[in-house]
Amino acid sequence: MCAMARPRKPLLSRERIVETAGALVDAEGLAALSTRRLAAELGVSGPSLYNHFRTKDEILDAVADAVSAKIDLSMFEEDDGRDWRTALHDWAVSYRAALADHPHVVPVLAQGPGRRPAGLRVADAVFGAMVRAGWPPAQATYIGALMRYFITGSALGSFARGFVDDEGAYDPAEYPHLGQAHLLAERRQKVDEGAFETGLRALLDGLAVQYEARGGARAAGGTDGDGAD
Repeated sequence: MCAMARPRKPLLSRERIVETAGALVDAEGLAALSTRRLAAELGVSGPSLYNHFRTKDEILDAVADAVSAKIDLSMFEEDDGRDWRTALHDWAVSYRAALADHPHVVPVLAQGPGRRPAGLRVADAVFGAMVRAGWPPAQATYIGALMRYFITGSALGSFARGFVDDEGAYDPAEYPHLGQAHLLAERRQKVDEGAFETGLRALLDGLAVQYEARGGARAAGGTDGDGAD
């Protein structure tokens, strides 16, 4: 009897586990992810997952890091040529787009990068670019934190989706200024993207004022202590 040929590719790999886990979370949310369910989706026994990951949390970390890896960081490369404000804007747009594609993972990413490599590369790139632009290290840290708060916060929910599409839901006697609120749900993408861009530009305008107050380009030659005001 001839022995069965071994498969050319292994049945299981870290990449396949992460891809399948990510698809499950995208489709059904974080609560749907369990090692038993994941093993069933992969068509393997549960214990085989532990040859690649020690715990479900490690798998979830890898899923979150795969999302972080989709964020464009090219604008922070030293030879890119974009000024710090444009770089932050373009990065924020890319960051939000990655989160919008994987909204169920946002609560995990909002906790910070921990030990996740791609997440740490994001933090390192932002901090390094801000320091090179002349921001003091402490202020560069604040900017990185501020941007993460704003971007992840914008991705945690939809303002427009918070209103029902029933024209009779908002009594003008009680809510005289919500006569068009029932239209927000169907215009969700436009409203949410417009709100994000408005907030982002306002945030960057405020940072630009601080930058100029610190001497702008003059600060690029060095830092003024720890950056505390």
